[in-house]
Amino acid sequence: MLSDIEIAKQCKLRDIGEIAAKLGLGEADIERYGKYKAKLSVDCARRRGRLILVTAINPTASGEGKTTVSIGLADGMARLGKQVCLALREPSLGPVFGIKGGAAGGGYAQVVPMEDINLHFTGDLHAITAANNLLCAVLDNHIFRGNALDIDPEKIYFRRCLDMNDRALRNVTIGQKGQGVEREEHFEITTACEVMAILCLATSLADLKRRLGDIIVGENRKGEYVYARDLHVEGAMCALLKDAIKPNLVQTLEGTPAIVHGGPFANIAHGCNSILATYAALSLADWVVTEAGFGADLGAEKFLDTKCRVAGIQPDAVVVVATVKALKLHGGADKEDLAREDVAALERGLPNLYKHIENIRGVYNKPVVVAMNRFATDTPAEIDAVMRGVERAGAKAVFTDVFLKGGAGGEELAEAVCAAAEHTTPLRFAYDLNDPIRKKIEDVVRNVYGGAGVTFSDVAAAKIDEAEARGYGKLPVIIAKTQYSLSDDAKLLARPEGFTVHVRDIIVKGGAEFVVAVAGSIMLMPGLGAHPAAEHIDVDEQGEIVGLS
Repeated sequence: MLSDIEIAKQCKLRDIGEIAAKLGLGEADIERYGKYKAKLSVDCARRRGRLILVTAINPTASGEGKTTVSIGLADGMARLGKQVCLALREPSLGPVFGIKGGAAGGGYAQVVPMEDINLHFTGDLHAITAANNLLCAVLDNHIFRGNALDIDPEKIYFRRCLDMNDRALRNVTIGQKGQGVEREEHFEITTACEVMAILCLATSLADLKRRLGDIIVGENRKGEYVYARDLHVEGAMCALLKDAIKPNLVQTLEGTPAIVHGGPFANIAHGCNSILATYAALSLADWVVTEAGFGADLGAEKFLDTKCRVAGIQPDAVVVVATVKALKLHGGADKEDLAREDVAALERGLPNLYKHIENIRGVYNKPVVVAMNRFATDTPAEIDAVMRGVERAGAKAVFTDVFLKGGAGGEELAEAVCAAAEHTTPLRFAYDLNDPIRKKIEDVVRNVYGGAGVTFSDVAAAKIDEAEARGYGKLPVIIAKTQYSLSDDAKLLARPEGFTVHVRDIIVKGGAEFVVAVAGSIMLMPGLGAHPAAEHIDVDEQGEIVGLS
C-alpha cells in the first residue's frame, strides 16, 4: 500500500478554475493561490443546499478516520450524480508534527494538494497567530509605556499562541531583566486561541472586527474588564486577517470541490470549520458534507449547540463514524492486540456508539447513519455483531472502504445518508441558552455525556458568578475535556455511568461570545510524544516532501 503522500502525488490535480466551475463560479469569483488553491469571496450567496454533519464515537489516539470518511462520502455522492461540496477544517501543525499526522484524509479519500493543506496552505493559521500575538504585544507595550488604562498585570487573561505542540510554553515568564513588565505568561496552541474561534464564528468582515474589539484582555485595578478595543488594536488585527477570513477552495483526489477553512480543536475549542465556509458551500452546492472534531460529545455537541445557533443552520442528517478497533478498545481489549478477533470486547464497547446514536436522535432530534470505517482486520463475526447491534439501537450501519477505494467505497454510505436526509426533523438543543451557566453545563453533562452531575472548583464557581454579573450569562458554553471518554477521565471508556465532571476553570471569551468550562486535566497547549511524527518527515534530493501522512 502506498503512503498517503505517495497516493496524493500520483493524482492528476485539476486546475482550480475547473473545480470552481463545478460550483458555478468563474475566474472573477476566486483569488488564485497558484494552480490548485484559491480563496473565495465571502458574499457568494445563491441558494441553500442540504447539510450533512459527520462526527464520530470517542476516538482512539490515532482517530477513527472521520475526515477520510467525510471525503469518501462526498466523492460517493458525486458518483451518484449529486452536486456536492465538502466543508472541512484546516489542519494544525501541532498534530501534523505530533502523534496524529496530517488531517487531509487518507488513502484514496484525500483533499489535495495534501502537503500544502497540511503545512502552510494559504497562510490562515499564521495570520491568526500573528493577529493574536499582535494584541499581546500591544497589551504589554501599553503597560510598559505607562499603563494609561491601569491594567493589572496579575489579571491579564489573553494569552500568546503558537501553532505547535510545545509543552515548555505552557507556563513561562516574560519581560525579564527590564525588557517590559515582568509577569507570568501561558501560551495556547493557535487552534485553541480566541482569534481562531472568532474567525470561525464571524459572519462578515465587519462582524470579525467587532468581535476582535470585544476580546477581554484582562482587568484594570478597579476590577473592570479591559477590551482589545480599549487598546485600539482591533483594526490592525483585522488587517492581518482580511485574507484569512476568506474560505479556501481545493479538491479531492476525485475532483470534488472542497472548502477547507478554520481549524479549532474540539477538545479545547469549539471544533468546527468557519461559518463563512459553510455558508459558501451551502450557497453553491445542492449537498454539503461537513465534519466536527473528535467524538459527537465534543465536536457535534458544539456544532449543534453553538455553531448552528450562531449561523442559523442545522444539518439534515448526521453520520457517526466508528471502527471495529475503537469499539474493541472501548470494550477493554489490549490496544496492542486490536487486530485479533474479539467479538466479546467489541460488544462491550458498542454502548459507546449507542450513546452517540441516542444523542443525535434523542437529544438533537436528527436522523443518524453509522459509518464503519473498514479495516482489513475486521472479521465477518465482528462485522455481523456491529450490524446487529446498530440495528437494535434503531440506526443503520454501513461499512465503508473509502480509504482503499475512494468514492467507490463510499457509494453505499452516500445512498444511506441521502435517504436519511429525506426524513429530517427540526433541530433541538441540549440546553436552553437563557438558563444560568451552571445549568447549561450540567445539561450537557447529563444529556450528552450521560453523567450524574458537575462539581465546580471555588475558582470556577467564582468566575461563573462574575461572568453572569457582568452580563455574559446568556452565552453558549464550550466544555474543554478529554476526547477519549464521554466523561472527563480518559480512562473511563465505553459508556461510563454515575460519573461527575469536575470544572476547574471558567474562561469568558467576549469576542467569540461563548463561555469555556475547563474540565479535568485538559491542557490548552498540547505536548509532543516520545517519537513525534516530525521524526519521519523530510525533504528528498528532488525537493519533494516525504513521510507526511
